[in-house]
Amino acid sequence: MTARKIIEVYGTFLAGIALFVFLMLFANNFASTANLLNVLKQVSFLSVLGFGFTFALITSELDLSFANVCSLSAVVIGSLISVDIAWPLAVAAGLCAGVVAGMLNGFLVTVLKVPSLISTLGTASVANGLAFMITGGVAFVGRWDPNFLYLGRGKIGAIPVIILLTLFLFAIAWVLSTQTQTGVHLQATGENEEAARRSGINTRRCKALGLILSGLAAGITAVFLVANLSSAAPQMAGDFLLNGIAATLLGMTMFTPAKPNILGTFVGALIIVMLSNGLVLLGAQYYIQDIMLGIIIIVSVAVSASVLKRAAFAL
Repeated sequence: MTARKIIEVYGTFLAGIALFVFLMLFANNFASTANLLNVLKQVSFLSVLGFGFTFALITSELDLSFANVCSLSAVVIGSLISVDIAWPLAVAAGLCAGVVAGMLNGFLVTVLKVPSLISTLGTASVANGLAFMITGGVAFVGRWDPNFLYLGRGKIGAIPVIILLTLFLFAIAWVLSTQTQTGVHLQATGENEEAARRSGINTRRCKALGLILSGLAAGITAVFLVANLSSAAPQMAGDFLLNGIAATLLGMTMFTPAKPNILGTFVGALIIVMLSNGLVLLGAQYYIQDIMLGIIIIVSVAVSASVLKRAAFAL
């Protein structure tokens, strides 16, 4: 493998390692066990949402509703637990809310032929309105079942349960996207829908599945958030929209350049959370994080476009 190819495939990953070393040397307490575990917990929320967005993007569809759907799922869980519904039933209802949102997006895109950019923006608005309707604009707080809170706050040894659950979900998402026939069909649909259709792949089903998985990931993240924060609010996941998109786009610059991939999304989420945490520890103003996030999105798209252009000229 040439040096150029190594940089193209692993450059972002190596930059992430360099960022970690820099922060370890110059950001006070960054390398402390407590802070590193906190970083990994934040990565849990962002990466699971990113996995869902990645599945949608693999099929060449966008899901811009996942953050609002996550908030909706969270208030569904909170509202049911607040009226003494058993927490497993509340969790199931929250997951169903995410899946139903994904199914709605899939229906709009594959049956009504509404572009995913438009349909998911519409779904995001609906989800936001429903979340405010359920809560009346306030957060659900109070006493929560300790068994439910264990999902977000519990530990096995010194390792938070939420981190172990995220690694388990990462393994499932990676296997599904790379080691199964379903994953192959999703990839083929995204790379060339017409060719995939002619080869016998049900491309409509694949696109719908990608959007449904995005909704399911939003529901799972809602469970993590509510269990970790002991509250549920109508816009509690709003800040994850750009971060989730950035993690996925950053992931497209490594391992399989210009292609959305689960491993890249996970590492991208880790880099973004490390950067955000490190900037706080270095005393940077809050708006610096927004500037850096915008730069990451722009550079990621530019790098992916450059890789695609070189690949096209090589054919």
